[in-house]
Amino acid sequence: MLCKIDHYLKILYRLSGYIAAIFLILVATFILTGIASRIFGFYIRGLAEYSGYCMAASSFLALAYTFGEKGHIRITLFLEKANKEVRRFLDLWCLSIATFFSGFLSFYFIKMLIISIQFGERSEGADEIYIWIPQVAVALGSTIFFVCVLHNFILLILNRNNN
Repeated sequence: MLCKIDHYLKILYRLSGYIAAIFLILVATFILTGIASRIFGFYIRGLAEYSGYCMAASSFLALAYTFGEKGHIRITLFLEKANKEVRRFLDLWCLSIATFFSGFLSFYFIKMLIISIQFGERSEGADEIYIWIPQVAVALGSTIFFVCVLHNFILLILNRNNN
């Protein structure tokens, strides 16, 4: 059963990375559209805001995929000098701290999203969209990142982490 959960979680992380890539393409599209609109003399409201929202969505949705692919900055130079028992202790310590803080981050992004929905907050830009719309991707990305860190922590505890 744990192998199936592991498999599905890795699919979730990969899917999150693909969605992050789509948002990154949208950032480029919005920026190029803004440049073209200035050249051809027309104005499209909110392009700068939308590119910012897409960049935030891309950044947060890519966290879990990047962590799962070991793309985040790690202290491997320090860890490879340690013996096996010390390295395992340091890995457990680092992942426990990362699990706590990613859970904390996720909790407060979800709380911020709920408050934005309750108060009907709107952006201060030209388009005045509901601010909870871009916050959904940030809250979702941080939650998937928390699950990814917790997943790696549990795998390390069970000695199934392939470092």
